[in-house]
Amino acid sequence: MRVLVTEDDEDLRLAVEASLRGSGFAVDVAKDLTDADEALSVNAYDCVVFDRMLPSGDSLGYVGERRRDGWRVPVLFLTARDTVADRIAGLALADDYLVKPFAMAELIARVRSLCRRGDSGPAPVLGFLDLELDTGRHEARRGGVKLTLTGKEFAVLQRLVVAAGEPVRRRELTDAGWDELVPPSPNALEVLIAQLRHKLGKPPVLHTVRGVGYVLRG
Repeated sequence: MRVLVTEDDEDLRLAVEASLRGSGFAVDVAKDLTDADEALSVNAYDCVVFDRMLPSGDSLGYVGERRRDGWRVPVLFLTARDTVADRIAGLALADDYLVKPFAMAELIARVRSLCRRGDSGPAPVLGFLDLELDTGRHEARRGGVKLTLTGKEFAVLQRLVVAAGEPVRRRELTDAGWDELVPPSPNALEVLIAQLRHKLGKPPVLHTVRGVGYVLRG
């Protein structure tokens, strides 16, 4: 699950970024609406977190403009503005509204819930051969046996399952498992694929397509 965090307070931005990444999310960050707009123009996100009041303006207006253009990515506002009127205005455009100061565990739970809700995301339960991925619970099973996967392993396997037996390019898999600020090392994907193969067990279903990437097939 990929999240964009837009927050001008550097300490809070770093704390939110670290907490979300530690919980298995791929995280991109922006310090103002210009940075956020650029990130949204080139990346697909499962959820976007906006600080309400930014140096470049109130993000409420920005989200309103995008909503009128048909944008439907789930949005969570972070704000110190806690009046009933403020909350009503925020919830008219966003999907959730969290008042500062907040518990990081609550933020993570709310972001995870919004990522599950996104219209652009995959179906809650995905299947291919004897693999089953519950994207809501972040659980994977093969032949009914639960697999213990890291966040990156789950994200890469999910992208392969969505491809339904078609080869997936290396770049697509790294985009699924890693974010822009912490790119993978040169052999990180190969290491992750080896770990996945071990955890998936036999008979092997994860295969290399030379010059392209990887594919799931029986």
